[in-house]
Amino acid sequence: MSPGGPAIRGAREHARSAKRRALVSLAALALFACASPAVDVASADARGGRPPQDVAPRSASSASPAAESASASAAVTGARVRVLGIAQDGGIPHAACTCPRCQAARELPSRREYVASLGLVLPSRTLLVDATPDLRAQLDMLADVGARGQGAARGGVDRHPVDGVLLTHAHIGHYLGLAFFGFEAIHTSRLTVHASPAMGAFLTKHAPWAQLVALENLALAPIAAGERVALGDDVYVTALSVPHRDEYADTLAYRIEGPRARVLYLPDCDPWARWPADNDPRALFDAVDVALVDGSFYSGDELPGRDLAKIGHPLMTETMELLASRVASGRLRVRFVHLNHSNPALDPASPARRELESRGFAVARTGEELPL
Repeated sequence: MSPGGPAIRGAREHARSAKRRALVSLAALALFACASPAVDVASADARGGRPPQDVAPRSASSASPAAESASASAAVTGARVRVLGIAQDGGIPHAACTCPRCQAARELPSRREYVASLGLVLPSRTLLVDATPDLRAQLDMLADVGARGQGAARGGVDRHPVDGVLLTHAHIGHYLGLAFFGFEAIHTSRLTVHASPAMGAFLTKHAPWAQLVALENLALAPIAAGERVALGDDVYVTALSVPHRDEYADTLAYRIEGPRARVLYLPDCDPWARWPADNDPRALFDAVDVALVDGSFYSGDELPGRDLAKIGHPLMTETMELLASRVASGRLRVRFVHLNHSNPALDPASPARRELESRGFAVARTGEELPL
């Protein structure tokens, strides 16, 4: 065929057309870059791309909180707690909410928060505390220490991503993630789920959870209030009964004891003044070094039109009063978790955050690790 034949001319026209499309795309990208806020992609946490959790604008030169927590956690070895999320059940952004914090989270992934959960990272086992609606991302955050992190075959579904789950109660942020262990998704085999007898009965009697039990995706392991269970590697967990809105089952907190430290996980409970006389909340903090505590609301005016007394959580301000002397003396470290999207303490630059930090308290950071 001659150099000027139809095939050659067609190829040249195709090349010119591709070049024009490329130039248009570059122009569009340049225009987008001018119109859009800068996103620090490099600051995402290496454990599954977890973004930092501050809600205030950052300068491009500032290090992300998640990157800092990842760096700090790198030094923690042996049995430890890994924070997998700090938000209340609805997460951040919250569904159908256009408050400044939720809007910021929609526009910038770095402003998002996963629902409160913990990973218990032991030398020989990895467990979850609560199975949240964000379970898929939170399993990715444990990929370096779970079965996949210990040499499991890659390239397919890991049917054994963790060695067990401990459930606190039956509100949506704490057990809906169990569905991902079922037939339609991971399809685990007899995954140990520690739960109170009432919680276990709820799962067994009600669909779709009953199918997970019937198909043996889950193997329920009842743990009664006051019971201490060995998890392995010299780590123990004790179930603690706490008052809360128990529509479907009761509510547990967990005291997790390791060779080096004792950690309390209390993501949900009633206001301290409503605890029964025979269940003094201060006793929960007597035998622990670190407490991860319900920080749903900072103050009582966060949700216009809704009565926080009916929602039922202690305010951060009340918790700081309850535990002030222990924190001031250095006997106890307190990290708030389970923050509602309305909570001003989510913003590191807010007066609420500055106040709690000035008193020795802190908001937990997704990705941070605490030795056990």
